[in-house]
Amino acid sequence: MIDLASATEPSLSVLALALAIDLLLGELPARVHPVVWIGRSIALLERAISRISPRSGPRVQLCAGALLALLVPCAWAVLAGYGVAALAPWPWLALLVSALLLKSAFALRALGQAAGLVRAALAAGRIPDARLALRNLCSRDAGQLDAPSLVAATVESVAENTSDSVIAPLCYYALFGLPGAIFYRAVNTLDAMVGYRGRYEYLGKASARLDDALNLVPARLTAALLLAAGALTRQRVARGLLVLRRDAARTASPNAGRPMAAMAGLLGVQLSKGAEYQLGDPERALEPHTIDEAWRVAALGALLGALICALLIAARLVGARHA
Repeated sequence: MIDLASATEPSLSVLALALAIDLLLGELPARVHPVVWIGRSIALLERAISRISPRSGPRVQLCAGALLALLVPCAWAVLAGYGVAALAPWPWLALLVSALLLKSAFALRALGQAAGLVRAALAAGRIPDARLALRNLCSRDAGQLDAPSLVAATVESVAENTSDSVIAPLCYYALFGLPGAIFYRAVNTLDAMVGYRGRYEYLGKASARLDDALNLVPARLTAALLLAAGALTRQRVARGLLVLRRDAARTASPNAGRPMAAMAGLLGVQLSKGAEYQLGDPERALEPHTIDEAWRVAALGALLGALICALLIAARLVGARHA
């Protein structure tokens, strides 16, 4: 009989190996990347659901979207859980597969590499290349962005993705094991692919709202971690806290503004997106090296978050032994 609970509970060994794989090797090839598979399953289901006429009304689209938002994450979480549990007779193989699955749910090295591509292009004066590289970080239309705006967009994306792409999946792993991390990544992928998009706007509302709910705590934890990392890297922590309190709620997202505002305050820059929001104050110019500073803060904050998750797992193991 497959013991799903014990096979997928959080493990320090799995966390450590997943972090090592990410930092040393980076992303898995696309053909074997679980998140790519999740994206393909979403695309298939979206095509099937999109046959519903837009004239059928918001209620039908909302129901179909809610089914999509629950079916995809639950299915992939269960599939990952039972897949690992089936490998219980081969502990080392189970450890490796668990680590690879967990690694697929977060991406620290890839975040730094993507930011580095924008920074290198800007430093060389290749604005078109920087605009193209920004697509690896966010979906913003970069066609008209100048160099300072590209720096700002990159710094924003580094801060926000520290939460979405690193802290949140690791937190859900520490709390709910491998199924929790995969569930989160599937919801986040759904939000990116169908959340509030196009004529089927109501189809994506459930995914977008679920993603917002899952990121409420991680986004705020990430802001705190960025402030802690800022203290260790001698940034202006008091200013970071002030801007976080003042500007965090200015974005349409209930979560994205938290890490972005903290980063803006720490670096003493202003991050803006047209008339939608302005975070921080323009005390310093936005230059290519600003991206380097943001990445150092984000990387250290992410590693602090991983340490906190490791401590949570260790405390859980200790509690289980004394139960």
